[in-house]
Order: sequence, then C-alpha cells, then structure tokens
Amino acid sequence: MAQYSRIEVANVMKETGMVPLFYHPNIELGKKVMKACYDGGARLMEFTARGDFSFEVFLELNKFALKELPGMIMGVGSITDAGAASMFMQMGANFIVTPSLREDIAIVCNRRKVLWSPGCGTLTEINRAEELGCEIIKLFPGSTYGPGFVKAIKGPQPWTSVMPTGGVTTEESNLKGWFDAGVTCVGMGSQLISKDILANQDYDLLKQRVSDALSLIKSLRK
Repeated sequence: MAQYSRIEVANVMKETGMVPLFYHPNIELGKKVMKACYDGGARLMEFTARGDFSFEVFLELNKFALKELPGMIMGVGSITDAGAASMFMQMGANFIVTPSLREDIAIVCNRRKVLWSPGCGTLTEINRAEELGCEIIKLFPGSTYGPGFVKAIKGPQPWTSVMPTGGVTTEESNLKGWFDAGVTCVGMGSQLISKDILANQDYDLLKQRVSDALSLIKSLRK
C-alpha cells in the first residue's frame, strides 16, 4: 500500500521540482543509484517498468527505500493498463505515471488516492485528465512540444500543473526555459542518470549531478 497520499506526492513534486527516472534489471545497481540520488537531495524516484520481471525489481527497490531511505517516494512509470497499475500499487507504489491518458488507470488510482500522472499532448487531453482528478499532467514527449506549449496553455489555464518528460536536460538554459514557462517539475532520465555513470558505476558523480540540478532549479524559481 502507498505510504503517501496523492496530495503529499504532488506537494513533494512541487517542492523539489524534479523526478529522476530510472530502470535497470540489476537490483543491487538500482539500490546504489537510488542511494546516490537520495544523498544528492532527490526525494522522488520514478521506476520506469519496461523490462521483463520489472515488478520483482521494483518490489526489492521499494523495500530498500522504505528501510534505508526515509522520505524517499517511489513510483512507477511506463504503465499502460489498469492491471499493471493495480499490481504495482499492491507493491507500495506511491504514484503511477503513464505514457498516455488512460481512464481505466485513473479509476484504479483514484480508488486508492494514489497520484497518477498521464502523458498528454493536447489541451483536450489535459482537460479530460483534470476532470478525472489528475493533479500533475505529464507532458510527453516534452521535446516535441517544448516550453512554448506549456506557456501557451498556462495562459487560459493557470491552474494546470505540468511535468515535462523527454527533452529535459541538466543544462541551465534548458531548465530555465521550462521553469520560466511555468512547469511544476521536470522528469529527467538518461540526461541525469547517464549510461556512462551506470557503466562506470560513478555514484559520486550521480550524487553531485542530482544535487547541482536541484540547486539550479531552486535558484531558477526565485
């Protein structure tokens, strides 16, 4: 069962401004990645469940977070149907992220008051997601739409909270563009947790990159 309500998760997303995204089939490597992100200041982690037996990996990582990383909020991404969402929520997922708007997923998550963030690409999809109770919209793929899209929709809908994923980097110019446009937070995967970091197992570098990104986001919001 989730340890955090959807409102609590949404508040942490707003406060920190960044959700690291990560998937790897190796559980021990995953624990080290999580610890580095946690030590760098991250308090959210989206496990992108894209591989075979990914539920087994998430289960162990979430147990590790609950035991060793107090305050770390684990969620699951790349969820495409209600059955998968329900299964991961049984394993304690605190939020569910989807690549597209799925009303069946909205229903099962709302039943448990678990935050769900659907991938949306049109104002109509965004409106429908909010009608279904969505707190934070996932703009996906962010690289296709860009900060200009966010700025445009925030005009008539200043209440809409947006988290772009895809096309977000650690560069100041990139993050400034997104946050100046009015995003609530950003999702960052390989641009933050790179293949080189994983290959070299350079967890100190990962910790520093997370810390630097969070500090930069904080300064851009002032």
